[in-house]
Amino acid sequence: MTGVLSPEAARRRFVGLTVLRWLPVGVAVPVSVLLATERGLSPADIGVTVAVYGAVALLLELPTGGLADAIGHRPVLVLSGAFTIAGLLTMALADSLVWFVAAWTLKGVARALDSGPLESWYVDTVHRTEPGSDLTPGLSRAAAADAAGLAVGAVVGGVLPLLVDRSGAAALALPLFLAAGCGVVHVVAVLLLVVPVRTPTASGAAALHSGVREVPVVIRATVRLVLTDPLLRLLLVVSFLVGLVLTALELLGPLHLADLAGSPEAGSAAFGIVTAVSFAAAAVGSLLAPALGRATRGSVVVSSAVTSVLGALAIAGFALAPAVVAAAVAYVTFYLLNGAAWPLRQQLLHDRTTASQRSTTLSAKSLALMLGGLVGNLLLPRLAEGAGLPAGLLAGAGSMLLLAVVSLGLRAGRDAGAPGREAPAGGQSAHDPGSRDDQSGSLPGGLRERARAGARVHGRAR
Repeated sequence: MTGVLSPEAARRRFVGLTVLRWLPVGVAVPVSVLLATERGLSPADIGVTVAVYGAVALLLELPTGGLADAIGHRPVLVLSGAFTIAGLLTMALADSLVWFVAAWTLKGVARALDSGPLESWYVDTVHRTEPGSDLTPGLSRAAAADAAGLAVGAVVGGVLPLLVDRSGAAALALPLFLAAGCGVVHVVAVLLLVVPVRTPTASGAAALHSGVREVPVVIRATVRLVLTDPLLRLLLVVSFLVGLVLTALELLGPLHLADLAGSPEAGSAAFGIVTAVSFAAAAVGSLLAPALGRATRGSVVVSSAVTSVLGALAIAGFALAPAVVAAAVAYVTFYLLNGAAWPLRQQLLHDRTTASQRSTTLSAKSLALMLGGLVGNLLLPRLAEGAGLPAGLLAGAGSMLLLAVVSLGLRAGRDAGAPGREAPAGGQSAHDPGSRDDQSGSLPGGLRERARAGARVHGRAR
């Protein structure tokens, strides 16, 4: 059965579930690499396990997004939670490369499953009762909750091994067991709090089988939508560039801080502190997104371009800083700016897709982000080896400047036949309701009707 939640109730559940989703991830972060090292894996071995995680998540991004659009948000969220728990428990018990690869594979499946359904559920729930409402406040609070869950989890996971009367691998495995317990809490919360937006046409194995058969159809329709919508294409380019920039900071940043601090140990401690503060800064930036939208009169072009230019300057400051403190300030500043811009750009994505394709479109965006990260992993270390760490970081700054140029095309109210029409203040689009059914015409069979029904519920073209 489906239910009707008020937008405020949906927002509270969205934020709470976001915290619970990222809390176990944060708990596991401080000990994952250390535990693998303690159990005999070399840095190269650990690199293989993380690469497997990235490859699995990359390959499954679009299929799992299509699965969410086909069978519903809640079943996919539960599946993601189950794979997360299995991955954490496997990692806690792993004692060889094969078992660590298995653990990261399970986590990669969980990540792919989780990349869009909860946010899609929130958007669809809100627009069911308030078509055309501004999503930015809810998205910004959820982004802040994301960062808060990671930060709190990282503190707990880092401190716990120091508080127990154990040492070595036994102590380092405890946070992973705790993280798995947090994952169980998250799954229970999903079952209790995620109210289906639409009544499923089948149940149990029949629904799953029917949904899996529809996955390729949804993916093809979403690809067709992206290829025919210039704004969606630009948003995917933005995600690709953000992935490249984040790789520059998160791959080369620890090495740069170690150079400034004088030793790997001191650099590791400094980067741990800077990372925690950056989570908080990203949360604050996300909360400032509505104010940024008002300050720019609802123009995502201005907000995205300005924050991108300032972000490029922050990365350059980090690359050229003479001391740890100055580098830390620049690093944190970038995450503050990036956090403020994200919800406003995310609103545009939701303004350009339908309920039947939303999770798949979000997965496409996540796929672009990971592709940017993959390219960054392949190219930036080579650049840093040949020209120095600052050069690799400055390449990230250059990518942010390119992102600023791409942002000039992000006009929220632009339709294919009406380029340049700006959205009203607050970031909402001004699409003609009469265009809603045109977009669903590319969907075959029952999906076309589902898209049309979704468009009527939302009250505007998605």
